Amino acid sequence: QQVEGELERAEDRAEVGEIKILELEEELRVVASNLKSLEVSEEKANQREDSYKEQIKTLNAKLKQAEARAEFAERSVQKLQKEVDRLEDELVAEQDKYKGITEELEQTFAEMSGY
Repeated sequence: QQVEGELERAEDRAEVGEIKILELEEELRVVASNLKSLEVSEEKANQREDSYKEQIKTLNAKLKQAEARAEFAERSVQKLQKEVDRLEDELVAEQDKYKGITEELEQTFAEMSGY
């Protein structure tokens, strides 16, 4: 009878162990599934990161081109401004000459009218 009791207890422990094995196997499947999902997510994240790095590289190249164009435009504006300033000075000088000639002519006509 003692042996039967031990046998029964051993069978109960075995049954509990088998149930625990089944629970652990299910938990292992869940963990494996989660791991697979994480690996897929990581791969997608890596692809996005590579894409973002490429976009940053492209945008940096475009920025450098835009900066170069802006510098060229600024130099062109400075040259054109110098030319405008020179032409304005020339115009003022010509206007002064014209004024002088006009005054001289008026004086000459006035003198001629006086005779």
